[in-house]
Amino acid sequence: MTKVDVLLGLQWGDEGKGKIVDVLSPKYDLIARFQGGPNAGHTLEFDGKKFVLNTIPSGIFNAETMNLIGNGVVIDPIILKRELDNLKAAGHDPVGAGKLVLARKAHLILPTHQLLDAANEQKMGNNKIGSTLKGIGPTYMDKTGRNGLRVGDTTLPDFKERYNRLVEKHKELLSHYDFAYQLEEKEAAFFEAIEFIRSIPHVDSEHFVNQYLKDGKSVLAEGAQGTLLDVDFGSYPFVTSSNTTTSGACTGLGIAPNKIGDVVGIFKAYCTRVGGGPFPTELEDETGETLRSVGHEFGATTGRARRTGWIDLPALKYAIMLNGVTELVMTKADVLNEFDEIYVCTHYEYNGETIDYMPYDIITIKPTPVLKPLEGWKSDITKITKVEEIPARLSDYIAYLEKELETPIKYLSVGPDRTQTLVLR
Repeated sequence: MTKVDVLLGLQWGDEGKGKIVDVLSPKYDLIARFQGGPNAGHTLEFDGKKFVLNTIPSGIFNAETMNLIGNGVVIDPIILKRELDNLKAAGHDPVGAGKLVLARKAHLILPTHQLLDAANEQKMGNNKIGSTLKGIGPTYMDKTGRNGLRVGDTTLPDFKERYNRLVEKHKELLSHYDFAYQLEEKEAAFFEAIEFIRSIPHVDSEHFVNQYLKDGKSVLAEGAQGTLLDVDFGSYPFVTSSNTTTSGACTGLGIAPNKIGDVVGIFKAYCTRVGGGPFPTELEDETGETLRSVGHEFGATTGRARRTGWIDLPALKYAIMLNGVTELVMTKADVLNEFDEIYVCTHYEYNGETIDYMPYDIITIKPTPVLKPLEGWKSDITKITKVEEIPARLSDYIAYLEKELETPIKYLSVGPDRTQTLVLR
């Protein structure tokens, strides 16, 4: 029996997971998204075109690969329909090609979930989490509260009654907020989208994935967001609402821990973060703005400017430990092309101590990063196509990171296009 490889982000999201899944997808029979919702913005570029996927797995452009939206994902039917409509208009029709299936146990995002999300953020004011307002948190709350609606419910004769009961509960909650809203237009679009997703094959993801393994087929589990946003192990409460780590692939698809194979961890050559929460290496100066500008660091889903900073080794070591990472991918090294000097955070000064791990109370007691300077490579790497062409100082940077992280860097991304990816080993 084969095993499930896992690909996930090691920072605060936006590491370039979509591009790397797209690059690796020809090696796999099935790409299975295992958590998160349409707050994901997986950007893929090829043949002069750019696509942003929110819910659909990033293997969708490989004609030979099946794609599964797993039970750990929360699905907004409206957004999913729009994604698929846009893909079809661009000449890609995964539904028509029979290359997309939905897990029956995946939960649905209702229009009132989005209203609750917005009402709660408004009430929190300056203490808001920085939600994408997609309704994801409230949907996961209904899931754990045993109130949610699932994809499989859409085929039941009493689906509308189930929907109405949950919406009435949401309206009662909304009555406690000073929050005006209109629901009718959103509901009409929701039920139109429900009709559409009924046309997509529904599967029991746990049986579906395990049958692939039993048949000796290859499976890649695709994560969303990043390890440091994990609801259990991230910078709580400034986190997402799901488990973004390797363990989330087990519960998000229905696979046993001993079925996990390689774990591919993706990180940027620097750091970014969207929304509120701690960010020890953040640069709130001209250097940070340069990283943002050169790296086009604006949310693929929300358009929000990302916070930027130097790479953080204590955070990366933590993420590698949590996930059992076996190989690494470094992305956006090209963003650092013009820097004379780059910096690496090796430790934190925290509460009078020098530490090399992420402390529990990182929210109220802000760590001060200990930064090590390294020489930049000062050359354009976006055109290189062979490992031998990598500048010596970039090779030194890679070697330094491999030594510190005790994990091999297997792939290097030198630009946004799928062709701008080097296999280092």
